[in-house]
Amino acid sequence: MSSAISSYFRLLILVLVITLSGCSSTPEQNQQEETDNYSISDPRDPLEVINRPFWTFTWDYVDKYIAKPASEVYTTYMPPFLRTGLYNMALNLNEPASIINNTLQLKFTAAAKNTGRFVLNSTIGLFGFYDPASDFDWSGEQEEFGEVLGSYGIGDGPYIVIPGLGPSSVREEVGDYVDGLYWPMAVIDFWPNMFRLGILALEKRAAIRDQEQLVIESEDPYEFIKNAYFQNMNYKLFDGNPPIIIDEAEEAEIDALLDDFDDID
Repeated sequence: MSSAISSYFRLLILVLVITLSGCSSTPEQNQQEETDNYSISDPRDPLEVINRPFWTFTWDYVDKYIAKPASEVYTTYMPPFLRTGLYNMALNLNEPASIINNTLQLKFTAAAKNTGRFVLNSTIGLFGFYDPASDFDWSGEQEEFGEVLGSYGIGDGPYIVIPGLGPSSVREEVGDYVDGLYWPMAVIDFWPNMFRLGILALEKRAAIRDQEQLVIESEDPYEFIKNAYFQNMNYKLFDGNPPIIIDEAEEAEIDALLDDFDDID
């Protein structure tokens, strides 16, 4: 039930963002802005006028004064074995969703590994605190329903920034909502689920600590994070082997270079 509440909250924000974007200007203004910015606008980010303030609030306030300090305190003072164990337990609860999502993509080998991981870690591993499944080379790669949608050709949809949480997309939010309906997420009580989400959030913030300076030094942190988000989504969708996409300008440069080599011959 608590996972469903969290999913409903995120979907409520999503609907609110889309509604506000439709009310933020008159049709005439929208048409004029679309004409003026057609060549420079990002089709992935039609809600940029709302996303940017949300990003500023998230990065300059929530992350600076809450998320980052909390993560630093947690990683500094939490005993390593306890920190690892709690993180393992939080991830272990995602395994049943990964089993279903891999099966829906016909990734039966990966689904079997997820099943083995969940059974072994939930029993011998004491509800996931330990990870004996890794000794059998059963990887901990987890699959989300958003990736299932992507594998069947459904695009990311508009880029959105969830206030206080960070970058996302319509497809990811829909996927997270469906993942929250799987067992055991649907039956976890509110506070245990908040504790689980807190552990995952603290570890996620700690993981990007080394890349934080890249964001600060970038010319436009908002664009930097947005591009990094879509690259990461593409990386996950193709299981670490995304296709190499070359834009028209790069393709023209390569063709010109090949022509030069032909002239030399």
